[in-house]
Amino acid sequence: MALELNPQAPATQPVVLNSEIRCALTGRTLKPEEAYWAPPLVTTQELVATVSRNLLTPGALGALLFGEQPNVPYAPETRQQLAARRSTEQLKLLLLLLLVAALLITPIVLLVS
Repeated sequence: MALELNPQAPATQPVVLNSEIRCALTGRTLKPEEAYWAPPLVTTQELVATVSRNLLTPGALGALLFGEQPNVPYAPETRQQLAARRSTEQLKLLLLLLLVAALLITPIVLLVS
């Protein structure tokens, strides 16, 4: 799932035009009444790529990072798998941020010493 800026996207449940929808994680066909609707899974790689592409346009970057993403369908049995993947992506992002902080702080500490 790539992050997209869509100012006309409603913040409510998406409207299903036909009766066939697919799980965003497994691709399995679901009935609308059995689908579990949740925000899309955004990987660390997608987040870094989106931030780097939109770094020079702060207004668009703010809208992308803080805007509400439209919900996508998931199969009910994939909730645990989705939660595990979200936790993994959060851990990867945390480690990346710590690495960047260490790379920024190390030269400062070496210059002060």
